[in-house]
Parts: sequence; structure tokens; C-alpha cells
Amino acid sequence: MRVIAVANQKGGVGKTASVLNLGAALAEVGESVLLVDADPQANLTTIAGVEEVELSTHDLLLSPDIQLRDLMLMTRWDNLAVVPSESALAAAEVELSSAHARQQRLAQKLQGLAKRTVVLIDTPPSLGFLTINALTAADEVLIPVQTSYLAMQGLRQLLRTVERVQDRSNQKLRVLGLLLTMYDARTRHAQEVKQRLSDHFGDLVFDAVIPRTVAFDYATVAAEPLIHLRPHSPAAQAYRELAKEVLKRA
Repeated sequence: MRVIAVANQKGGVGKTASVLNLGAALAEVGESVLLVDADPQANLTTIAGVEEVELSTHDLLLSPDIQLRDLMLMTRWDNLAVVPSESALAAAEVELSSAHARQQRLAQKLQGLAKRTVVLIDTPPSLGFLTINALTAADEVLIPVQTSYLAMQGLRQLLRTVERVQDRSNQKLRVLGLLLTMYDARTRHAQEVKQRLSDHFGDLVFDAVIPRTVAFDYATVAAEPLIHLRPHSPAAQAYRELAKEVLKRA
């Protein structure tokens, strides 16, 4: 089992789209993939095509009797399953604050998954208990970074949080890589941000770069991964290249 948390406390950087499309690209090449929606906004759940949620990650984290198998749902795409979320998960931030083993809840529930499974966790745009649970459960963290200077500033805070998790609850956690998203090669600003990140982080920056495109909006409306809705688009090809890099970095 390989667990990858996709995290950035800044919203709107492409976390959910990256979880879904990376997962779909990995599933496309035969990997067994489980998507875990740990965001109360439940956008991953929606665009994965889940229409009704009976049990969610809120139940998984707060109910000792609820196990992962009780809420895993197969999507309509081969090799791709999802653990859904719902708005009630927002209350978990308060409920976990006084709970026993509050940082290890997700890690405990993921135990026992098949060894070949790749787990991708979509996290909320914050550094609260839900994100800490994801980082504690993960082997690696993939960080989507929008190509803007403000996004670069937020990156420092996230990396400090990763270091704290490494020190306190998950020594094996490592940074898998930085994924540049919403990249517009026509603008000098985006080019400069890309260069700065490459200069500072070197090989940690994935070669695959996700371009800015309105096609993601159409994929959201269609409740379908972009790599299936528009399989030949530059963004779809970029996620396939990302999947190859993720497998290679294992």
C-alpha cells in the first residue's frame, strides 16, 4: 500500500482536480486506486460521480465501529474507488480536538488495505486536524502549487507543518514532489515562478506541469475526470505524465 496526501492550505490550487485525474491516470495503467475525500467541501466526491452519501469520512474518523470497507464505493471507471465526504466532516475539526489518538484516526483505518493499492487523499485548504490526519497516514505528500508568488509564500508554511508531522507523528513522511498547476506559459509571471521553484527545489519539482484550461470546468460539470472527458487535451496528457513520474519515484 502506498498512501499519498495531496495537500496545500491555500485553496484553488488544483488539489481536487489533481487527486481525481492522477488517480484516474494511475487506474488507467492498471494500478488499484482509492481516493479518500477528507475535505468537508466534498468536491472530489461530487466530481467522482457519487450522488448519495450514506457513510462518509466523518463516520470513518469519529466512529470506532465504522471501517473502510463500510464506505468504499467503486466508481464507474475500472480500478478506481472513492471514500466519500460530506459537509458534516467540518465538525470533525472540533470533535477531534479532544479525541484520543486524534492525529492517527485515518492511519488506523487505512491499515489492512491490499498491498497494491495506491491511496490518494484530498485534503481541505487548511492545516487543521483533517490535514494532519492525512499527513500522519501518508507515506508521501504531493503539493500542488499554483504558479503565482502568493502561492509560493503559502508553501513555506506547509513545509513547516510537514516537518512537525515528521517530528511528532510520522517519521516516514516525505515530500513526493511539487506539482505546478494552472500554468500559463504565455505570461512572464508564471515563467518566473516556475523558474524560482525549480532553482530552489530542484528535482522535487515534477517535470509534468498542469496548464490552465477551462476544460477542468467542463469536467466538473460532467462529473468525470478530465483524462476521460478530453483524453487528448494537454492537461490530460500532463496528468498521464505525472502518473508516470509518481510511479517512478516510488
